[in-house]
Parts: sequence; C-alpha cells; structure tokens
Amino acid sequence: MAALSTVSALVVLIIACAAGVRATEVRSTFADENPIRQVVSDGLRELETTVLRVIGQTRHARTFARFAHRYGKRYETADEMKHRFSIFLESLETIRSHNKKGLSYTLGVNEFSDMTFEEFSKQKLGAAQNCSATKSGNHKLTDVVLPLTQDWRKTGIVSPVKNQGSCGSCWTFSTTGALEAAYAQAFGKSVSLSEQQLVDCARDFNNFGCNGGLPSQAYEYIKYNGGLDTEESYPYTGKDGVCKYKSENAAVKVIDSVNITMGAEDELKHAVGVVRPVSVAFQVINGFHQYTGGVFTSDVCGNDPMDVNHAVVAVGYGVENGVPYWLIKNSWGADWGLNGYFKMEMGKNMCGVATCASYPVVA
Repeated sequence: MAALSTVSALVVLIIACAAGVRATEVRSTFADENPIRQVVSDGLRELETTVLRVIGQTRHARTFARFAHRYGKRYETADEMKHRFSIFLESLETIRSHNKKGLSYTLGVNEFSDMTFEEFSKQKLGAAQNCSATKSGNHKLTDVVLPLTQDWRKTGIVSPVKNQGSCGSCWTFSTTGALEAAYAQAFGKSVSLSEQQLVDCARDFNNFGCNGGLPSQAYEYIKYNGGLDTEESYPYTGKDGVCKYKSENAAVKVIDSVNITMGAEDELKHAVGVVRPVSVAFQVINGFHQYTGGVFTSDVCGNDPMDVNHAVVAVGYGVENGVPYWLIKNSWGADWGLNGYFKMEMGKNMCGVATCASYPVVA
C-alpha cells in the first residue's frame, strides 16, 4: 500500500483502510517432520500440544494456542510461531496496562493481536485522496430539534457488517454501507451492493481500488456511470480487477451527494440525527485495532486531514457514562469490536471523524 504523501497543495486525505482479515494465515505446505504442521480442522488439544512443544510450558502458551485456534492462525515455521507469540505477549501487556487505567474504552485480544501496529499499518492502512470537496460542504442545517440519541439500526435500514479482507477498500464499504441504508429508507427493502464494482471501475474518479479512495468520489462515479450493481451480481474478490459493470444491471442510482463541511460536527450530528447514516473517515492509531468496547478517545490522534486513513459509516450517536459518542459501523467483520461497530467520542472532531463526511441521495 502506498505511503502517505502530499498529492498537491490542496488538502490531501489518505484513506486506504484498515481491514479485518487473518493477516498471518498461510497455507501449510511443509514436510511432516515440521514441528508445527497443522490444519485448521485440528482440535484445540492438538494445537495446544504443538504450541507447548514449540514454545515450551510458558505462562501464556495455552492462551496463545486458544487465540491461534479461534482465529485459524497458521504459522509456517517454529521460528514464525515463536515470533508471533512474542508479539502476542506484548499485545497482552498493552491490553492489561490500558485496561488498568479505567479509561472510557477497553482493549482486548482479537485477530490482530499477533501483529505489531507497524505490520498492521503497512498491510491495512495507507494512501488515497484529495478531500477538498468537504472544504465547503453543502449540507443544510435546519432548526429541527435533534433526537437526544440516534441508532438507525433500530429502524432496520442499516445493512449487516461486512469484512473488507486484505484489500485497502474501506472506502467502498463506507460507500455501500451508506447507500444500502439510503436505499432501504427510500424504498422499504434491503439490498447488498457491490464493493467490487467500485474497486474495479471507479478509478477515473480519483480512486485507487485496493490502494484507497473516498466515498464522496465513489458517489460521483455512481452518479455519472449509471449506478451500482448488487453484491450477488458483482461479487467481492478483495483484489483489484478489470471493470465488468454494465449499466443495465444497476440496482441503485445516485442522483446527488451531500458533503459535510470539513470538521463541522454540528452538521454531521444534524445529518446523522434526522437524515440517515453518513460516510465518515478518521485516523486509526496504535491501540485502536484492539478496541473491544466503550467510547474511544485519544490525545494522540489529531484532526488533520493528512492523517485520516480509514473510512466507515456513522449510524447514530448517544452518551455513555457521561461521554457523548458517535456510533460507527466498521468493515472488519462482525467479530471485531462491538459486533463490528465502535463508539468514538463526539464533540472534539476526534481523530478527524468529521473531516471528510458525506452521504448520498438515491433513486
């Protein structure tokens, strides 16, 4: 994935996206005498025996074996297993140390716990696009009284959480997530839309497939190219491919897109409160990938558009233990975070959450 870079004198948003796949999974092709030869169908007991033989009777060896079994991890060599175990121990210490602080959010073991954040960043975060469209947004505030809390899932218009895999395509899942909600709201029925069409076909609108892009530019592509196909008709492969879209197959059409003014959380809250779910982006920082619950906050991440690196969907907001939050749908699978969702502190443009936000108008 491309490194973060300045595209021009204009504001640059880099979004290629964190993903939720088993990055350390590899297929076993080595000889029978290899001490860690295994297949996922092996039981936990057999895996524990293998781990203990390679790592030894250490304090957390069985914990590591349960982790590897749960997430289907496969390590090619004994050295690789030992290396991943050492990273896993560091993750356990980070989690323990963080959770002792009693902050507004918790960390926990997940499928990324045998990866360093540098590895995670290299594989899952990176480059993409100019976000100048939001410098002067076109969302119109009204004097309507906003609901105290909002959760569009309760209305049935929010589609299930998906998993973008190892492709840096979060921008496509952010796009389809907001579009699927808009379609369900407008037509009273659900649809699963094609992320792969955007990966393959939206490059002329300053998007880069598995190397990143922006929902606002994806909406423009859909608007000017006849629509977006269904997931069933144009299935996701998680790889850059040749565009196979035919306009007669369009399941949904975009007649317009609305941009939130850069950094304007009041506009974002108004849109999420009374319109529908909104595509947003933010900066993933070290620790966030092991989020398990609560309201995420940080004094490390900023709201500079140059730092934003992941696109998601804001589906609501609320207050937890006195802390206002955005409720956000991710694309790392339903096993991550709060069943695929997370909460981000509201009111500080935390990690740039209101920096590059937009939503579509469908037909």
